[in-house]
Amino acid sequence: MKAFNKPVVSILALALLPLTAQAAAIAAKDYPAKVIRIVVPYGAGAGPDVVGRIIAEKLGPALGTNMVFDNRGGGGGMLGTDIVAKSPPDGYTILLQTAAYATYPYFFKNVPYDPAKDLIPVTLAAKNVGYVLVVNPSLPARSVKELVALAKANPSKLNYGTAGVGSVMQMAAELFAHMADIKLMPVHYTGVPAALSDTISGQIEMGFPAAPSALPFTQAGRLRVLAITSDKRWNKMPETPTLSEAGIKGYKYLGLYGFWFPAGTPAEYVVRVQSEVARVVKDPGVRQKLEEQGLEGVGSTPQELSKTIDEEIALNKKLTAAMGIKPQ
Repeated sequence: MKAFNKPVVSILALALLPLTAQAAAIAAKDYPAKVIRIVVPYGAGAGPDVVGRIIAEKLGPALGTNMVFDNRGGGGGMLGTDIVAKSPPDGYTILLQTAAYATYPYFFKNVPYDPAKDLIPVTLAAKNVGYVLVVNPSLPARSVKELVALAKANPSKLNYGTAGVGSVMQMAAELFAHMADIKLMPVHYTGVPAALSDTISGQIEMGFPAAPSALPFTQAGRLRVLAITSDKRWNKMPETPTLSEAGIKGYKYLGLYGFWFPAGTPAEYVVRVQSEVARVVKDPGVRQKLEEQGLEGVGSTPQELSKTIDEEIALNKKLTAAMGIKPQ
């Protein structure tokens, strides 16, 4: 596994990043001069794709250009991420990813890019309302407490679905298992829909899909929801407790959606895109569309995104060590 240290951004770049929006506009007055490609390393309709399309609708006009989407699913997100990492650092290719890109080196030996050196943070664009712990209705567990008791009585016999090795669904489940002191078995799928389908059919017992993805199935009684992974309840599932409320004290796991440029992209381009994203996610229409999808706009600074990813890296390192996982 490649050395995975704190993301590297040049001192000059860091010095330039806090520029005001006005200074950034002057520095990047000729940028952009052509179409910007947003690479989403997942299929159309996945969380990052939804976030990107909502934001890009206003971001393109704000930047004065068109934005095209390039959905490059494969390798659990590594394929599309690698495409951006190896793209020219000219400001015209940008990655829209989750924090999952920071987990890959803990699961795979041959990650084709170096997460610490080949990408630079732009902004944490949005976060979701959380994932939900759902079980097949036939499972004899109507609460988190009952599920934990069932898992302890049947170690390594309860299966949960993931959207792929190292996906956020796996990390949310393993954090739950680690904090509850239970052993669960992952079943890896090529995406969320397949994992949800097998949970509904009873092929597997449980999963941690994003709350909006699970909502229609919980409302129809095809899935039983036990808890949500955020630190506050979701207004569309007001009766569903947080995992912390349900007995897993201190549990919190959210989906994060950020933009990254290839390393070497001019700092003034980073500032320009970050400042526009920060403005766009405050637009009332954009906020409403995000909220309808169970999302909240953020528009953080690059430094704040870098700090958030550092925290994810530390958590993933701890979890994979507890899981006994070695890169394959």
